[in-house]
Amino acid sequence: MTDTKEASGLLYHKLAEFMNDESIQALQQISASTRDLMSCYRCAIMEIETKFRVLNERFSLVHDHNPIDTIQSRLKSPESIHQKMLRKQLPFTLEAIEENLSDIAGIRIVCSFVDDIYMLADCLLQQDDITLIERKDYIKHPKENGYRSLHLIVEVPIFLQNEKRLMKAEVQLRTIAMEFWANLEHQLRYKKDLPAKIVEKTAERLSECARQSAELDARMQEIRDVIEQADGSALS
Repeated sequence: MTDTKEASGLLYHKLAEFMNDESIQALQQISASTRDLMSCYRCAIMEIETKFRVLNERFSLVHDHNPIDTIQSRLKSPESIHQKMLRKQLPFTLEAIEENLSDIAGIRIVCSFVDDIYMLADCLLQQDDITLIERKDYIKHPKENGYRSLHLIVEVPIFLQNEKRLMKAEVQLRTIAMEFWANLEHQLRYKKDLPAKIVEKTAERLSECARQSAELDARMQEIRDVIEQADGSALS
């Protein structure tokens, strides 16, 4: 560990020898600006998470039902951001990142039923400080591999010490079954050095699992609807 620290320190001093004061200051400013931008994206995540937690609390109180099973969030790493900018052939600047990437801040809402997904999406988008930028419905129109989820790219304001900033975030809403399938598909898809026949066979099986998952969601929704109708009739 000591040797590693010494080597890192030596490398830093070597780099400093080739950089003038202006270059070092510029590098420090970029680093500070990057940290500031990532902090703003974290604030956007907290804003949207809070909105969903409030919705879940109110529905629990009014309707005796929690539409949200879990809330997950993630902030894209600097390495992933850099790779995506390279793929898009864009300059690696803060301005280009904010303008061209909309999924740095990600929030995933996992629900028990499909109807809850659309209800929560509508409730979020009805709020006057949320602006919808893009909507992709992979539930009604699944991807070829069977992936299902509702994706919303939204813009949300965050309030800092002396300014308001509008930040983009991606919201994914899916059922427990969709989440289970997506996690397994992701793990299997990134297995390396698999023979082509196995990859093809695995894709076929995953596609079949996606179909069965969709059927399960539909059946569970039907059961819920029957129970709610019966409950409503009993109360009337």
